[in-house]
This record gives sequence, structure tokens and C-alpha cells, in this order.
Amino acid sequence: MVFCSLNRIFAAMIHYIQLLRPLQWLKNIFVFAPIFFSNNLLKPDYFWPTLVVFASFCMISSSIYCFNDLRDVEADRLHPKKCHRPIASGKVSVRGGYAMMLLCTIASFALIPLAMSPNTPYLYIIVAAYWLMNIGYCIRLKQIAILDVSIIAVGFVMRVLAGGVTTDIWISHWLVMMTFLVALFLAFTKRNDDYRIYEQTGTKPRVSITGYNKTFINEATAIIASVTLVCYIMYTMSPEVIERMGTRYVYLTSGWVLAGLLRYLQNMIVFGLSGSPTKSLVKDHFIQLCILGWIASFFVIIYL
Repeated sequence: MVFCSLNRIFAAMIHYIQLLRPLQWLKNIFVFAPIFFSNNLLKPDYFWPTLVVFASFCMISSSIYCFNDLRDVEADRLHPKKCHRPIASGKVSVRGGYAMMLLCTIASFALIPLAMSPNTPYLYIIVAAYWLMNIGYCIRLKQIAILDVSIIAVGFVMRVLAGGVTTDIWISHWLVMMTFLVALFLAFTKRNDDYRIYEQTGTKPRVSITGYNKTFINEATAIIASVTLVCYIMYTMSPEVIERMGTRYVYLTSGWVLAGLLRYLQNMIVFGLSGSPTKSLVKDHFIQLCILGWIASFFVIIYL
């Protein structure tokens, strides 16, 4: 009897954890970008506050995921993949979803003072603005084509800004532009997957999908990938970056960026594997190699 009760409790915990989408927390690694590019990644005085902000964004993003699943529960039940989500499948109740949303929101704001940053009020503003923007996204804005992917990209920029604000590191225009472009690129690859489902089943995974088609998505993604690569190369060769990093060899990391972008395009156009970018990161060994190679190259060039 006790064993059965423990099994039910454990199963319920698993379902609530799934509701939080912990795999998506990888997106919040962008808060570390300012200390990484400023050569401060290995300094505890910079790493700890950034880690706290990372945790805060994990909680606030989970709060938004809860709200999104509550808002879209009926549509998710018709989706071939989303029907397995905890609320859509009935494994987590609507009341439980709202309770988890509230707890995550409170936890996110409660974590911010632990960063002990002189800019704590601004952190509250950024996290609150991120939450409000994404609530608006869930309610209405995600139904508008192009605006939907743009909001996703802005969310990544806000993560980078939060990382810079908490450590009082100035964020260059290059970092803001590259973050926006990379996030926009990934968002368009996800829309390709949504449109493929729409073509095969006739079911709209999201309302905004009628504003896209395969040709537009492919061409837009290719354009964004090209602009991203050019922007990155210009960043690595800019005088201010060379002066700040003390080396002119940062441009050598561009090869990894090109290979990663090409792999994403190959997955999307050739193999039709443009689902969740986070899952691609976890499962695609080629992309993992590109990311690890890029990080290792940066470490060798600017830290050693």
C-alpha cells in the first residue's frame, strides 16, 4: 500500500517536472554570454551572480511554459506531439498548472536578490518585462506571423542584457545583434517544422502558421544565416574586440559558426529535422561538436 502511494507521488513529481520543461532551460545559457566574451567567465565574482540570474530565468521561463500549456490545452490535444504534454494529457490538473505557474514566478523574483548586484532594481524590471512580453505572446502575439519569431529573438536578447546588468558589464552592439539573429534563425527553423506538420495533417500547430510557407521559411532562414555569419566575422575582426581581447585571432572561430549554421540548414531542408532547437542541441552530435569546438577555440584564444 505504501509502495503504491510512493509510486503515485513519484509519478506526479515527474509530470510536474515535465511541465516545467527543464530541457528548455538550456536557452538561458545566454545570460553567461557577457562574462564569457569579456574574459570573466572563470572569476567567481562574476560567475555567481550570473548563475543566480540563470536560475531566475529558468523559473520565469517555466512559469510561462505553464501558462502556455494552460492557455493552449485544447489545441495541444490535437497536436501529434504536444498532446503528450502533462496538462493536455490530463496527467496534471489545470489547478495544479496554475499553482506551479505561481510558484515558479515567485521563485524567480525571490532569487534575484541573491545575485547581490548593484543593479538589482534593473534586474527586476528585465525579468518582469520578459514575463509580461511572453504572457502577451501566449495570449495573442504568437498568432501574428513574423512578430511571433521576433518576440522569441527579443527574449534571448533580454537574457543577455540581464547577464550584463547583473555583473555591470557593458553589452556591445555586436553581441546584441548576433544574439537576436541567432535566435531568429532558430525560431524560423522551428516554424519550418510547424509548417511541415500543417502540410501533412492539415492541422494548424499554431494560428500564425498561415502566414508562412516552405519557400518563405527556407529563403528567410538562409538570409538570416548569411547575415549572422557576416555579423559574426565583422565582430571578430572589429578593432574594439581585438583591443579588448588582446588578440587578433578570434576570427578563427568563424569556421565553427559556419559549420553549425550549415548543419541546421541541412537538418531543416534536407532531412526535415527542424523541430525543437533544444532537442537538436541534445541529440545532434555534429552540432554538439561545432559548439564544443567553438567554445574550446575561444578558450584557447582568449583565456590561454
